[in-house]
Amino acid sequence: TGSGKTFTIASLIAEMNKPALIISPNKVLAAQLYSEFRTFFPENAVEYFVSYYDYYQPEAYIPSTDTYIEKDSAINQQLDKLRLKATASILSRPDTIVVASVSCIYNIGSPENFAKMGLYIEKGRPLGRKELTERLVAIRYERNDMELSRGKFRPRGAFVDIFPGDSETAFRIQLSDAVESIVEFDPLTGTELREHKHAWIYPANHFVSTPAEIGEALKRISAELAERLAVLKKENKLVEAQRLEQRTRYDMEMLSQTGYCHGIENYSRHLAGRPAGERPACLFDYFPEDFLFFVDESHVTVPQVRGMYAGDRSRKQTLVNFGFRLPSALDNRPLKFDEFEALRPRTVYVSATPGPYELGLAGKTAVAEQIIRPTGLVDPPVRVLPLTGQVKALTAEIEKRAKAGERTLVLTLTKKTAEDLSEFLAGKGVRAKYIHSSMDTLERLEILDEFKKGGFDALVGINLLREGLDIPEVSLVAILNADNEGFLRSETTLMQIAGRAARNKCGEVLLFADRNTGSMSRALGEMDRRRKLQLEYNERHGIKPESVARRELAGLELYAADRERGYDLVKDLSAVAVKPENIKDIRLQLEREMREAADQLNFELAARLRDRLLELSDMAGGKPRRSPKKGRSRPGK
Repeated sequence: TGSGKTFTIASLIAEMNKPALIISPNKVLAAQLYSEFRTFFPENAVEYFVSYYDYYQPEAYIPSTDTYIEKDSAINQQLDKLRLKATASILSRPDTIVVASVSCIYNIGSPENFAKMGLYIEKGRPLGRKELTERLVAIRYERNDMELSRGKFRPRGAFVDIFPGDSETAFRIQLSDAVESIVEFDPLTGTELREHKHAWIYPANHFVSTPAEIGEALKRISAELAERLAVLKKENKLVEAQRLEQRTRYDMEMLSQTGYCHGIENYSRHLAGRPAGERPACLFDYFPEDFLFFVDESHVTVPQVRGMYAGDRSRKQTLVNFGFRLPSALDNRPLKFDEFEALRPRTVYVSATPGPYELGLAGKTAVAEQIIRPTGLVDPPVRVLPLTGQVKALTAEIEKRAKAGERTLVLTLTKKTAEDLSEFLAGKGVRAKYIHSSMDTLERLEILDEFKKGGFDALVGINLLREGLDIPEVSLVAILNADNEGFLRSETTLMQIAGRAARNKCGEVLLFADRNTGSMSRALGEMDRRRKLQLEYNERHGIKPESVARRELAGLELYAADRERGYDLVKDLSAVAVKPENIKDIRLQLEREMREAADQLNFELAARLRDRLLELSDMAGGKPRRSPKKGRSRPGK
């Protein structure tokens, strides 16, 4: 709501000078915080830790239809790299700040193993090529003599090229009987960047174990399997017993031969040597004991943390009952809420509308109201207008704001209404787009980014507060059907949404309603209380409100690489792409991406990559070509 909560968190971190973890309720808001903290702390290791899945279908079984659904997922390699980088930074740097989503309470493997199996390479230290490559394979690096990519290594004579899983650059290690040199280089262009005296290569996956640990784990898995098979056969569940034995024996064979198997996380209890029922390791375990912990938007984040265990347990219990998994798979899980409470250090809960849980913890003495904004801005005034003619009145207000170079957020109750309203506004000549949860994360990010940059004037959605929209150019928030009492029109929602207009000195909120609900009364009363305090403070100190100056924040393109990798290759390298000596290397990369896309029958991506190649040719000739629009557009006529 523009009161400077993020700056307060940053100031506390700077004052305490300790590692910090900030968790947010979703990836988009986490990305925004990550960007802001990178601005506040340019010299620190500011990291980003969210779920690395672009798509995730968990393993499940539906007994009523005898339907088994195999786990299916699409991993975003950029996010996977950032997760590995976050854990590596925590273990190696005391100035680490990690911004995470609630996925940080899930099992990610033992920090002791991750640190212990890291590979330390030092110039002059005895090390042979065979020993180095064997160590790399043990920490989940793969050999690839043709192409060097993240998590791969490439031996060439006396040299071994290694592309760490948590890095944008690679290392070239020259060997004889000892390490002759360690050179960091750009894996895309081959350009040598700098020489090092030593380097740390952390595992390419969080789930790593030593051969001895795997051997012990296999004994425990075998013992549990025998015990479980006896139970199933005693209950005359012969099909389930056969299924479980076949699946588990296959996984054990893979573990013994390669140190890895599909779904290895389901055996994490045995691999870590934990007793039954003990909580798994999570991101908290990578931090030292006295780290700082912040829960952002706690009114949303705390209920998410509270509800994760029950849903996960229900699904996995069914898999265990019907012979798809051993009972130990139940211990690959998120934290229970009481475990979360026991594990967290002293905590700061941050919210414009805190919930009863955090208020109860804080009591009367540990609540800090941050009502006065550093900019002098006050809570926006609220007008209540009748439902009759609400679309016509809204259109006029949007057009008025657009002429002043300002933007509008509109909230509807359903996805269909959002789409229809966006189309109607476009028909009236208003530049408008819609956004809702049916779009994937990448598409939502792109539309939000375009909105922030002024690509259109009105953004229509259902529950826009979940996106954490902090856009100073938004001077109007319009809430349709505000008198529909419920989750989407609750006191908390109304106050959060109204706060989106609190970064502009001309900010205003329109509520379209024919009656005054309890939620409306409470929200309006609280906003009026805050507004009076802010106005009194400004008058007393002679402060003139000023709109927040929008700054470009780095890092919000986190997800783009896997959506349209060729385009982002050109975009990310734009600073060097105009140099003739770099264009050839980038063109080769784009051509390779295009061929891969065509081989996978992804012709839409291949066509986009072809367009990027044409743009690159134009850049070489000094004639840059405009990129086609992305996102779901509703252009005005």
